[in-house]
Amino acid sequence: MNEQLQAISELDRVIHKPGRLMIVALLSAVKECDFLYLLHETEMNKGNISSHLARLEEAGYVEIQKTYRGKVPQTLLRLTRVGRKAFDG
Repeated sequence: MNEQLQAISELDRVIHKPGRLMIVALLSAVKECDFLYLLHETEMNKGNISSHLARLEEAGYVEIQKTYRGKVPQTLLRLTRVGRKAFDG
């Protein structure tokens, strides 16, 4: 197998789907953000972001924290060390 094909075959398929890669790239630039920030920046719909986040959380790449800001629900997101390593790789 040539080197380019070898490199492609070694890509982490969890992180290199376009939507997930966009999410991880955004999270890599901040300490944490909320769901609405991702919604605005990615221009994806809530369902797509939620499914991508679920897969990233399952892989241990993203930490999701459900909290409240006053009485309003808030979802905070941050990239884990494992996720940062996978993105940097």
